[in-house]
Amino acid sequence: MKQLLLSLVALPLLAQDVQFSDVTKSAGIAFTHNSGRAGKRWLPETMGSGCAFVDADGDGWPDIVFVNSRDWTPRGRKSIQAIYRNNKNGTFTNVTAGSGLDIEHYGLGVAFADYDNDGRDDLYITALEGDRLFHNEGNFKFRDVTAQSGIANKGFPSSAAFLDYDKDGRADLFVANYVQWTAQTDIHCSLDGSAKSYCTPESYKGLPNKLYRNLGNGKFEDVTAKAGLRDTTTKSLGIAVFDYNNDGHSDLFVANDTQPNKLYRNNKNGTFTDVATQAGVAFSEDGVARGAMGVDAMDYDGSGRLHLLVGNFSNQMLGLYHNEGNGLFVDEAPRSAVGRASLLSLAFGVFFFDYNLDGRPDIFAANGHIEEDIGRVQPKVQFRQPPLLFHNEGQSKFTDASKKVGPAFSQALVARGAAYADFDRDGDLDLLIANNHGPAVLYRNDGGNKNNYLSVRLKGKASALGAVVRVVSPSGRQWQTVHSGSSYCSQSDFALIFGLGQHATAQVEIEWPSGKKQVIPNVKTRQHLEFTEQ
Repeated sequence: MKQLLLSLVALPLLAQDVQFSDVTKSAGIAFTHNSGRAGKRWLPETMGSGCAFVDADGDGWPDIVFVNSRDWTPRGRKSIQAIYRNNKNGTFTNVTAGSGLDIEHYGLGVAFADYDNDGRDDLYITALEGDRLFHNEGNFKFRDVTAQSGIANKGFPSSAAFLDYDKDGRADLFVANYVQWTAQTDIHCSLDGSAKSYCTPESYKGLPNKLYRNLGNGKFEDVTAKAGLRDTTTKSLGIAVFDYNNDGHSDLFVANDTQPNKLYRNNKNGTFTDVATQAGVAFSEDGVARGAMGVDAMDYDGSGRLHLLVGNFSNQMLGLYHNEGNGLFVDEAPRSAVGRASLLSLAFGVFFFDYNLDGRPDIFAANGHIEEDIGRVQPKVQFRQPPLLFHNEGQSKFTDASKKVGPAFSQALVARGAAYADFDRDGDLDLLIANNHGPAVLYRNDGGNKNNYLSVRLKGKASALGAVVRVVSPSGRQWQTVHSGSSYCSQSDFALIFGLGQHATAQVEIEWPSGKKQVIPNVKTRQHLEFTEQ
């Protein structure tokens, strides 16, 4: 293992060559989120919304989905979701009209997977009035199949994620729910003791999460209680599906707002056990439950274990939980640049991604406060906040690169959902951010592809969720897992991109959920590859 870590450090680094450019307008993206705010300061107004990079038509080019909310009372305008088709030339076309997604509801989050194994990724959108499952009919047409699916989740949902927790080849569904709020039970909260402000979740009771088992034939069964996951204390916002103990079964990390986080270990018999407290991820280092939002998991140090990144409330810093391999995690953020630079930020969408393709996963955080007037009571904290980017230097060291990648990252946002993908297929990873009650932004990565890469997309005989791809080069071994969820109310493209520095060839190893393995030696880099399970 020491040899692997040293070899990763030896990879050539880019000298501030990567720049992110705001190409929202030139790419044809013109989506604005409507939170419905009209002075009542209702809690859901602060939470939306999500976005996704999804290859909706299966052509290998990531398309874009935005979730929208709506006005609380009709004002003569209509706020609907949006789906943009990738034109394969750096631009997108809005194809929402007639897609089946052109509906109005108070939407929040989005997840996708091929739940019926027909070769097309389907969409799940969380909404206050009730979540919706949309079957992908092809050609950017979607059919609402919620009623016949058996899914019934209504209340205050947030993120969702598909996973094959029972390894039967079908995509199951986990939905994070937040708090028991309605317009009729809204509580008056105040920052200054007088004027109404948005309440924190402590004011409301928690809402249990849901696990739906895929029965096949388009049907799902609510197995939350049977699986040991029903908990009325959780106030959940983010989901990471990851195999933290490398036993071949998908576990769940659930980020909770002001309540202890949950780490659900898959018992391999259809049930889960919460081990968050003993694992060290339920609380902060000082034993406090933080305001956790988004989450992601990846092996950022070549240890062969998946570590956790958690976005938290302002004055709480990001959580960077290192998986020690013995069932314990240690938060490295307080002793690193990650903690110092993120202390005053309120992070929603967070994830690992290798923006400069040097073989080491970096960190991104989309930030923005919930209270417009926060600066009056906390002068050091701003409502609009720029995103953060941390470069992975190796040996578990990160440096703040936010001000080194161009003016785009100096733009202060009220960010919520975020996702990444190589939308222009030039090899490096681009960024999509959904802003609360404002326009979305698309940042193109310019220069990351000066290093080599491999992009790997999988098609399994059944669900490819949980498949592991390893790429071996002279610099060592990298690996990623095909997974749904992560970030906040959002999802990134299923294609896995591996940065390979200056190496011209690599070996690709695939471990399918079925247990089958494929090894493809001497693969030339700078390619977009698609592998089908044999």
